[in-house]
Amino acid sequence: MTKILILTSTKRVEKFSDLSDIPKDWELIFGENLSTDDAVLQAAGDADFIFADAVREVSKTLIENMPNLKLIHSEGVGYNKIDIQTAKEKNIYVCNNTAANSAAVAEQTILLILGLQRRLLEGDQMVRSGQQIKAKGSFILDGIPELGSCHVGLVGMGSIALETAKRLKPFGAQLSYFNRSRKNTVENELGLSYLPLEVLCKQCDIISLHLPVTPETTGLINADLLSLMKPSALLINTARGELVVQEDLVAALSDGQIAGAGLDTLYPEPVMLDNPLLNLPENCHYKLLFSPHIGGTTKQAFEKMHKTVWANILAVSNEECPINIVNGL
Repeated sequence: MTKILILTSTKRVEKFSDLSDIPKDWELIFGENLSTDDAVLQAAGDADFIFADAVREVSKTLIENMPNLKLIHSEGVGYNKIDIQTAKEKNIYVCNNTAANSAAVAEQTILLILGLQRRLLEGDQMVRSGQQIKAKGSFILDGIPELGSCHVGLVGMGSIALETAKRLKPFGAQLSYFNRSRKNTVENELGLSYLPLEVLCKQCDIISLHLPVTPETTGLINADLLSLMKPSALLINTARGELVVQEDLVAALSDGQIAGAGLDTLYPEPVMLDNPLLNLPENCHYKLLFSPHIGGTTKQAFEKMHKTVWANILAVSNEECPINIVNGL
């Protein structure tokens, strides 16, 4: 009997996975509500596979105490909550769904940019309160930028940044990027220019983050980099909340150091009411546009991701190599 421990939403698995294709001798153990390692081990310590929400921790304790474990698979792209080093030491594959939701996240990036530029929240509220003409008049005089007039800087140049660049190009925006290594093919195909990170922050009207969370990228966007940005600049984060020092962003927005921020993700999640970004001064409320970490959660993306998870589990069950290995096995 092959046992699969599912540490993600039962409803999502039922909706996006074709469970009719699951071999009859596989047992699915739904552990969404198991909140401690002890509870998980008691319910499924002998499981062969873990199918985990991208924000669900799979700890060293779990990995070391599951003797049959062969594969840990993230439901999404992120895998920073999985102890990949311990898994590697025990010859356990860790896989993710790299690039599966790139197009979806790119669309969310464009949405946040346009929502901020067109003052979507503020305009909606003023129309609802009977101030449509006032809003229109003041927005016109303040100046409404077109995306095509902007210089957009992409921080990171993985699959999501690439899809974002493809979608920005038809708007006519000037595109630059920063990455640890140059991407000459992308530069040539899409007309991107490479800039060092500090120069990117100084020159661009919009800074959009597309990086994984690593020790090097955690807190990358801090007071120093924010101070380099234009007072009219926007910061967009559809990657991970850990990339931004949130207290520094609060200060930058409150002091008028930058004009606004569009955030699909915060830190930590789930977001609590004491998060500093939820407690800006009242005159700064419209400088922030939030979405509930849904950039990569389209129907098409989830169907694609779940299909890959089950295909990789089947491959490892048949002693074949899975795809999207992230821990170097």
